[in-house]
Amino acid sequence: MKKQIISALMAGLMLLAAGCSSSGKQGGSGGKQSIGVAMPTQSLQRWNQDGENMKKQLETKGYKVDLQYANNDVNTQVQQIENMITKGNKVLVIASIDGSALTDVLKKAADNGVKVIAYDRLIMNTANVDYYATFDNFKVGVIQGQYIEEKLGLKDGKGPFNIELFAGSPDDNNAKFFFDGAMSVLQPYIDNGKLVVTSKQTDFATIAIQGWESAKAQARMDNLITANYADGKKLDVVLSPNDSLAIGIIASLTNAGYGSADKPYPIITGQDCDKPNVAAMLKGQQSMSIFKDTRTLAAKVVEMVDSVLQGKEAPVNDTKTYNNGSKVVPSFLCDPVYADKNNYKEILIDSGYYKESDIK
Repeated sequence: MKKQIISALMAGLMLLAAGCSSSGKQGGSGGKQSIGVAMPTQSLQRWNQDGENMKKQLETKGYKVDLQYANNDVNTQVQQIENMITKGNKVLVIASIDGSALTDVLKKAADNGVKVIAYDRLIMNTANVDYYATFDNFKVGVIQGQYIEEKLGLKDGKGPFNIELFAGSPDDNNAKFFFDGAMSVLQPYIDNGKLVVTSKQTDFATIAIQGWESAKAQARMDNLITANYADGKKLDVVLSPNDSLAIGIIASLTNAGYGSADKPYPIITGQDCDKPNVAAMLKGQQSMSIFKDTRTLAAKVVEMVDSVLQGKEAPVNDTKTYNNGSKVVPSFLCDPVYADKNNYKEILIDSGYYKESDIK
């Protein structure tokens, strides 16, 4: 009997030791803690890179990753998030398709003790988002505006120059930050006549492109050219907030005969440094693109996940800017830079982000 008691005690001690040796990232079943990562679409290069960088860095830290793409369909993303909650993920990283469409499903997340980190797009109108990780989106627009200012010599009083304005998807909270940042630089030159919006289309609602779709940007540029530049009037600059819109704008301009010595491409801005757009920069079609190193953002989100799962406050550097209509969401803002044909090699190739062969 004594031997049986000792055996039972030893077995219990072994089980206890096994439990204590498990990582803090272990789930209740003894497996690795799984993190849900909800991305909007695989149709844009940047989201594929974001998802893969997130998955790689989380897995390196010992987590399992439930990475889902929703094909830009809000209902699909809601269902994916519901499934992530049901499967027991205790942290969700969400790049929303529509920042205002997740209120109900995030209430379910909160009821189940699930923490939520909004990734690069602020989730709106809910208190159930714990943190926001992004780049400084107002600064993105400022850099685009300053690039235009410098290349046109506006500070030196040069002008007038003709400009057309584009903005991003109205259901993406970032789009307004990009636009406001750019206009903080450009609006004074519009007011003093050094920049002329020939179409007179300047309000956000008119110039916004739903879904960030290249084809819609191309169609709008077609209309702008037909209505305002068919008489040979020179178009000097197009404010494009990102690369998917820039590709559509470039296609429209090319079809309209731009790209020759007599009719050069205007200055065209962008964002994300997508491979086709970097190639377009090298061909002289696109002027610049904001570079947001998704490796940096992913690393910061991994830090946030670690902190949350340890019951700590996640690292943030902004507690004032991002009010989602329900609360000011504690945020970490990474710094963007720009790449153009003069510095792309240092920014994109030497850093290991791309190979030279990727953009030829």
